[in-house]
Amino acid sequence: MADTEYCRDCKNTTLVVFDHATGDTICLECGLVLEEHFIDEKCEWRSFDDDSNDPNRVGDPLNPLLSDTSYGLSTIIVSNNKPRNNNDSSSAATTTAGGGGGNNLLSRRCGLTNAGDESLMLIFKTIATMSERLNLVTHIKDRANEIYKKVVVGDQKKKIIKGRNRDAVSAACLFIACGQEHSTRTLNEIWTVANGVTKKSIGHEIVKIEKHLKAELGVEKEVVNAGNYVTRFCHKLGMTIQAIKATQEAVQKLEDFDIRRNPATLAAGVIFMISRLSKIDDEKKLLGDISLATGVAENTIRNACKDLHPYASRLIPEWYTTGSKAQ
Repeated sequence: MADTEYCRDCKNTTLVVFDHATGDTICLECGLVLEEHFIDEKCEWRSFDDDSNDPNRVGDPLNPLLSDTSYGLSTIIVSNNKPRNNNDSSSAATTTAGGGGGNNLLSRRCGLTNAGDESLMLIFKTIATMSERLNLVTHIKDRANEIYKKVVVGDQKKKIIKGRNRDAVSAACLFIACGQEHSTRTLNEIWTVANGVTKKSIGHEIVKIEKHLKAELGVEKEVVNAGNYVTRFCHKLGMTIQAIKATQEAVQKLEDFDIRRNPATLAAGVIFMISRLSKIDDEKKLLGDISLATGVAENTIRNACKDLHPYASRLIPEWYTTGSKAQ
């Protein structure tokens, strides 16, 4: 892209062009090289397709949650303790016993490695893997990373993470992040991607983290209701627009009644009731399909429907039962 600079030969401000291959600034009027081997301080880009107009950024993005010395781009010098010959075996053993040898000492002195950042990067990778399995957007993953950093690393003196399952803590942070970003997931959904930890462990960590966020940072627990789940469940079941609208209206009316059930269970129960009232047989969903989509057991859905049945006439929209269209 052409710009303007003062040219010594032309004695005037002329158009110049930047040759990024050679690092030269060239006057377009007389061809004089005004500056050579300049350093381009802008972002580096590269593209593997000559016709592409959307190049990809070189290297990993900076991570502000890591310390200033690493930012996720640190260099790790690995020591080589393999003896060169038989006479060096004793010295190699001494080096290994001494804590990794000169190369590791050099790494520590130069600040090339940071044990705290290495631990954080492993946790962030675990959270990223869980997020990918749940098809969560990037900002939810980033929020989970922030929660982990605030709770676990924010107060090292209290040793909050000591003796606790890191996978369970990571899953709990992701669960809370989903609620804060208004993309609520059930505990069962989080558990399925939590690397084998139990739901009980994740539940305990959720309670601990929420207490810490409220006590230390003043962050209140997000209130979860059936409305946080119902739209996503309906789309997973492939329900029609009319059925989804009726389900949403019924769930909103649940707040007027004292039905003490898990929000996801109530959402599954309402979906089952709306489905059974459909005039078209193809739109009626099987109980097993609803259980699979919502993660709620079939017997639990049946019991929820029993609790909802006394209020059915006030929950189900009249336009849906009469076959009219939603207003």
